[in-house]
Amino acid sequence: MPLDTTPQTDPFALAQALSGHHLIDGQLVAAASGRTFDVVNPATGAVIGQAAEGNADDVERAVQAAAHAQTAWKRLPARQRGKLVTECGTRLAQHADELGRLIALETGKALRTESRVEAGVLADMFLFFGGLGSELKGESVPFNPDMMTVTVREPVGVVGAIIPWNVPLLLMAMKIAPALVAGNTVVVKSAEEAPLTVLRVCQIMNEILPPGCFNMLSGFGPDCGGPLVAHPKVAKVSFTGSVETGRIVARAAADRLIPVTLELGGKSPMIVMDDADLDRAVEGAITGMRFTRQGQSCTASSRIYVHEAVHDAFVAKVRARVDAMVMGDPLDEATDIGTIISPQQFEKVQGYIEAGKKAGGTAIACSRLPQDPALKKGLFLQPVIFTDIGPDAPPAKEEIFGPVACVFKFRDYEAVIDEANTSEYGLAATIWTRDLRTAMNATQRLEAGFVQVNQNLVVQPNLSYGGVKASGLGKEASLESMLEHFTHKKTIIINMT
Repeated sequence: MPLDTTPQTDPFALAQALSGHHLIDGQLVAAASGRTFDVVNPATGAVIGQAAEGNADDVERAVQAAAHAQTAWKRLPARQRGKLVTECGTRLAQHADELGRLIALETGKALRTESRVEAGVLADMFLFFGGLGSELKGESVPFNPDMMTVTVREPVGVVGAIIPWNVPLLLMAMKIAPALVAGNTVVVKSAEEAPLTVLRVCQIMNEILPPGCFNMLSGFGPDCGGPLVAHPKVAKVSFTGSVETGRIVARAAADRLIPVTLELGGKSPMIVMDDADLDRAVEGAITGMRFTRQGQSCTASSRIYVHEAVHDAFVAKVRARVDAMVMGDPLDEATDIGTIISPQQFEKVQGYIEAGKKAGGTAIACSRLPQDPALKKGLFLQPVIFTDIGPDAPPAKEEIFGPVACVFKFRDYEAVIDEANTSEYGLAATIWTRDLRTAMNATQRLEAGFVQVNQNLVVQPNLSYGGVKASGLGKEASLESMLEHFTHKKTIIINMT
């Protein structure tokens, strides 16, 4: 099927136009089996389109196309590859509103506060990595004066990238942009819940890139993701998702002895000291909990430790801020908070809320459910702030991936640092204080890969991002990630005697 990348204003029509396709070797194609599955708008429960249901045959076609394309792609000068990736970023920026509307439609994330922002960062990530082609350089090694010894960076080959549904555009860009600039070709497997906008991005980019450099498949994990990880021509796997699935991916990659990057989630602590700028910390909690995304973020600050001197005021201010947020149609510019992604996730989050209540926690429900009859089947859920909850209660200990924050009262700094580090996760953490010594001490002791003081920024280009412990392996979004994860170093020795 030919590619049509004219900017679209109607996300419903675009979803239909994209329905039933993978993108392989520069062409929109149906699944080998001919099978599809429904893509559902979580704000209404209505089917908005179909995704191609990929299997091992589709993986074979996509990987072979990528392997064939990589032969010529890796021979392009690195800066030329970078220019093409930069052009992709420029083109994607022109489609930011279109992509924002489509991602809001299929994920339920509010257009103004979340989806349009994600589309902008998607473009920025390509622009950032596109400018790094000249950094793919090696070293001169003083091994022996009679021998010229150098190292060079070479691409690994075909990269298999598996992405989740919560911020699919950003997380895809963090994988494919550095991989492409480094000389690799890519096969992306999208999340079942959010395949259409990823397909649209691939379609737009394939108007610029040579055929086969960037291929996209949709499907289910065992039938499509599994064969992608196991394919003998896939030389590297980059995965973002749950710890359970990450372990499966890691085992499969280990059997083949290929490198893997894993970003697996978190249970991020936020520590608010008694000398903190309270209003600033409250805004940090709103941003950090990703309430506008219904808490569906691996970096969500879902464990908030507040000094007893400011605890009650902090809770009251956070509650007032979330109460003022509007929950409604994700495509409405007035909406602050959208929906949960799927019925399964909705039930999971509700289960955690009930478990917290049974454990003795006080559940403070915030904001208000939309009253529009057209949204009565939507997966809208009031954000919940738990107080008086024990650290071992399920909502306080386990990753929920929903709008549920647990606020704990503390008195002793040493004790709260120890408590913050008890989690099996170690993705992100923040400390809020005016005292420089406390801030520096906390940044050294908090067991997380992404630590901030008096702010709670989301992932940005050029900020090395990744966790420790069960939160994963490797870093993304930086020059380091391009060099360490998408190239290998070759040592060359020339004997001049």
